[in-house]
Amino acid sequence: MQQPVLYRFFADKDGLLAATVDHVWDQYLETKRAAAASEDPLQDLRAGWDSHTAFALAHPNAYKLMFSPALRAKPEAAEEAMRILRGVLERLAAQGRLRVTPEVAARMVMSANTGVALALLTHPAQYPDASLSPLVRDAIHRAILLDPTADTSAGDARQAAATTLIASLDLLTPEPFNSAEAGLLKHWLTQIAEPDRPR
Repeated sequence: MQQPVLYRFFADKDGLLAATVDHVWDQYLETKRAAAASEDPLQDLRAGWDSHTAFALAHPNAYKLMFSPALRAKPEAAEEAMRILRGVLERLAAQGRLRVTPEVAARMVMSANTGVALALLTHPAQYPDASLSPLVRDAIHRAILLDPTADTSAGDARQAAATTLIASLDLLTPEPFNSAEAGLLKHWLTQIAEPDRPR
């Protein structure tokens, strides 16, 4: 394909790069979309992390392009990836197993997973062992999840209860609150679930 033809489809280099990245993201998301949810959302969370790292190692150049700082626009598929991840975390929250909100947990998981994958790809001499990925995965999971077998502090219990209620609000039928009341309740619960969040 010659350059003039390319410019009929893409306004500039940024447009071409964005389309390429969306295509790569779409390949990545095919596995996420096809994955059937198990009965245990924690198992799904672990599998999601591992498949993310495996995709990065199998497609190093494409993966680095996905997270290139040269991209001016965020790929649309990146939002879908976050929505899929939040869905798994919302299931954990509904079970009372999440110590932070699904939104915060999703940012923590995605940034850590991406960081590990990029470290393995861009600095192989410094990070020669792929077993780093499950080590970081388990550390992040310990940070966002409550261990049902361990003693839970009062603060952790309050945060988990608030997070569980937030995740359950949209599931209540019939809806006991109007939109303003539900918004206010969610705001209050978020203050409990995220005590360090600026007021």
